Amino acid sequence: MTEEADGVAGAAEDGAGAADRAGGEQEAVEPRAACVLCQEPSEYPESHRGITLCPRCAWLEGQRTACSG
Repeated sequence: MTEEADGVAGAAEDGAGAADRAGGEQEAVEPRAACVLCQEPSEYPESHRGITLCPRCAWLEGQRTACSG
């Protein structure tokens, strides 16, 4: 059982190392544009043209504009 536990711990350490490497790469990513409705960060970079909505406001806008049937 100790071998299995060591294997799991080693896998967790490998995952944490991968997350650290990915985090270092994400620092170079362009900042996120603010949502035009609530000013929260959106999914889009600041260079994105047009109206930028965060996922929540995009969902609410979709509900608002949906056909009522």
